[in-house]
Amino acid sequence: MNLLTRWSALWRKLYLPTPAPQVLCDLCDRYTEPQRSYHTLQHLSECLDWCDRAGNLVQDPAAVELALWFHDAVYDTRRADNEARSADLATQAIDSVGGGDLLQRSIHDLVLATKHDAVPSTVDTGFVVDIDLAILGAKVDRFAQYEVQIRQEYAWVPEHLFCQKRTEILQSLLNRPSIFTTDFFRERLEHQAQRNLHRSLAVLRKGSG
Repeated sequence: MNLLTRWSALWRKLYLPTPAPQVLCDLCDRYTEPQRSYHTLQHLSECLDWCDRAGNLVQDPAAVELALWFHDAVYDTRRADNEARSADLATQAIDSVGGGDLLQRSIHDLVLATKHDAVPSTVDTGFVVDIDLAILGAKVDRFAQYEVQIRQEYAWVPEHLFCQKRTEILQSLLNRPSIFTTDFFRERLEHQAQRNLHRSLAVLRKGSG
């Protein structure tokens, strides 16, 4: 299913008319901005694939999918409010087709959860954050590609500082009881994610030393 077909089908699941064509065009333009290497349509497509695989386990599959469409709509590595701005774009799109406050708040909260600064409080939030982190449990070649892509997005950061900050982020994930929140993702990706992060940390520590 191509993105246009999927986009239209999603809004039908929400019992809402499809937003004006420029909303999807704007989203696609955002995911193909020149400063992006990882947070692109490739990442969005991978997230949607995981959404399909886990769909029967979430409480509101359409809401989870819509949140994933918008979760990286705004991406600027020099700012700290990307998730909040992405969430605002999502609520604007919902409002434009008459979606109610309850749906707007739900999607807004799901998108904000991808900031990964709090323990997920609902089943669906847990799946959204795990889907966003699923790349960490990717096979070795895809994970290696992901690491190159992340470095490209932070090309403006000096190497020693990038290694230091990246080490802090990955170590914080390993310090959790588990990287993933849901049983679904722990069973499928936790072991590989642990291996990937330990291998990455070994390289990063050499770079920051």
